[in-house]
Amino acid sequence: MPRSLLAAAGVLFAAAAAAQEDGLVVSATRAPAPSLEVPASVDRIYGDEIRDGRPQVNLSESLGRVPGIVVQNRQNYAQDLQISSRGFGARSTFGVRGIRLIADGIPATMPDGQGQAATFALGSAQGIEVLRGPFSTLYGNDAGGVITLQTEDPPEKPTLEADGLVGSYRTRRAALKFGAQQGAVGGLVDLSRFDTAGYRDHSAATRDHVNAKMRYAPDADSRLTLVANSIRQMDTQDPLGLTRTQFDQNPRQAGTGASDFNTKKSITQDQAGATLAQQLGGGARAELTLYGGHRSVNQFLAIPTAAQAAATHSGGIVDLDRNYGGGAVRFFQDTELLGAPLKASVGLEQEYQLERRRGYLNNNGAMGALKRDEDDTVQSTGAYGQAEWRLAPRWIASAGLRASRVQFVSADHFRVAGTANGDDSGAKVYSATTPAAGLTFRAAPLTSLYASYGRGFETPTFAELANRTNASGVNFDLQASRSRHVELGAKTVVPGALRLNAALFNIVTENEIVVDQNSGGRASFKNVGHTDRSGLELAAESLLPGPFEARVAYTYLKATFREGFTTVLNTVNTPVAVPGGSQLPGVPKELLYAELRYRAEPFFAQLEGTHKSRVAVNDPNSEYADPYTVFNAMAGFVQQGGAWRVTEFARIDNLTDRNYVGSVIVNETNGRFYEPSPRRNFTIGLRASVQF
Repeated sequence: MPRSLLAAAGVLFAAAAAAQEDGLVVSATRAPAPSLEVPASVDRIYGDEIRDGRPQVNLSESLGRVPGIVVQNRQNYAQDLQISSRGFGARSTFGVRGIRLIADGIPATMPDGQGQAATFALGSAQGIEVLRGPFSTLYGNDAGGVITLQTEDPPEKPTLEADGLVGSYRTRRAALKFGAQQGAVGGLVDLSRFDTAGYRDHSAATRDHVNAKMRYAPDADSRLTLVANSIRQMDTQDPLGLTRTQFDQNPRQAGTGASDFNTKKSITQDQAGATLAQQLGGGARAELTLYGGHRSVNQFLAIPTAAQAAATHSGGIVDLDRNYGGGAVRFFQDTELLGAPLKASVGLEQEYQLERRRGYLNNNGAMGALKRDEDDTVQSTGAYGQAEWRLAPRWIASAGLRASRVQFVSADHFRVAGTANGDDSGAKVYSATTPAAGLTFRAAPLTSLYASYGRGFETPTFAELANRTNASGVNFDLQASRSRHVELGAKTVVPGALRLNAALFNIVTENEIVVDQNSGGRASFKNVGHTDRSGLELAAESLLPGPFEARVAYTYLKATFREGFTTVLNTVNTPVAVPGGSQLPGVPKELLYAELRYRAEPFFAQLEGTHKSRVAVNDPNSEYADPYTVFNAMAGFVQQGGAWRVTEFARIDNLTDRNYVGSVIVNETNGRFYEPSPRRNFTIGLRASVQF
């Protein structure tokens, strides 16, 4: 770890003299509870921390302050962010897997485990919660953790807010938000457009986003919430990754083939949902959630023409049309057991995705012949029960159990007589029962110690099932990964000083899913023995005298393959040995974040620093992305009137002009692992609101 950041963190907390009291309530565990009574690592980021002085475009802007979480802003809006939790999800080459994403009670993760963070509307977020550890396994097919976003409630007075920014690389964002409350009905609408030319060549993007929420509360016992979300991201350019040599020569260049094949992605997604919450009396309440949506994706990939021509290849253009939806019924009861308070909940959840997937030849940026045509269906059913029992004044026992069933069905419509491409239809069912248990001891009114244990499972995504090695069809021989989680933790609030959370954890995963062969733009996967993840997470936040605030988050994670195996990660189809003890790619051993904030209206400012250790880029650990330390600075002014408020800010990212790799494409077959982050860049923004 860099001495400068460690010294800064020590100074901040040695000087602390005023702290938050124990008022933090979290809801990522489904039933709201004080953080000190939850036997798990849970962190909350508030709306002002998401918006003040930030572009409000990517989760990476604010989520980096949570220990255990690695968010890699790829500067590639065609592939979305890379997010991993305790090493889960690091291998994903696009989107988010291994972590459950939920916005306003509606999953942003599909039943197969693949999710998209771009649908999170940060401009209207009330807060984000991040759950790690054994109890996240009660959410089903995502072993790494849970990230939930809550949209802010409609304001009591009609409020109109306009937001805009401009920055380096012709980056712009404009947003308009309006909310109002009239009697029992309230509503909020958030509209935004983001566009950028991109730091790298061939990386331009435009994103239009709409997020809306309506709430109807006829009385204190009933509440109906309606939400809708829409995103348009057309012809988003994909600059691809760079080899080490290309990165050293010019980090702003596009990768090989980006221009020749016009690599890009177009996305449209619309969804809506409703949640009815009802108090039933006698300490009971119920919730009913229903949602549905549609997603279309058209993506051009850079795959050599000769490789696309193979009989078993699905081509260089992906055309996906998906309908999805689901529902959940949950029941909560506050009662007693043996004279001690008991909080219990049960639930039933059903999800589905129905997609038509086609593949075409990419003839130098033009759509060619059909290469894949299939209907893919995933249905997920989960039932769970969870309870928290205050068995003694200072002891709380927590337990939960979930039964999950995930069914994959593929109906193949692309068959070529006389070739290896016959009828590859098939089906597979994955099921698991995953328990979790924890014990919390209130050592003092503002200090708790806890231990927890859980079992998790993680199915392959349809992208990982898509190909079989040296054969056509879906790889239904692939098994689900199963994991065992153990965590020990401590949480304390020191009056007049700081809030401190610490967690030690150990995770063992069997049947880890890894690349079997990745060649010619076609990846197939297999299961290997075990992986081990052991680590330490520390988080501290404090209020210093007067207007100062500070925060530090530190993660140490040793994530390795226990047994050796072979993999093919090259164009000549030569197996490469992965020795036992190799580091999981995409997972840094150490991550440190520190920030110092100053608030005394009309002025506010913030300095933040991040250090990440080196990262292996592939399973054999033949190359590493270098470690880096970067600093960002922001300052602004606030003008406040009776019914209006105006905020201006300016920020500098990468203050020291560091040339570094912000993310890696794990196991990229051509050695194009590296995705550079921008050098020093600037942003200025303005936000104005008025109440009527």
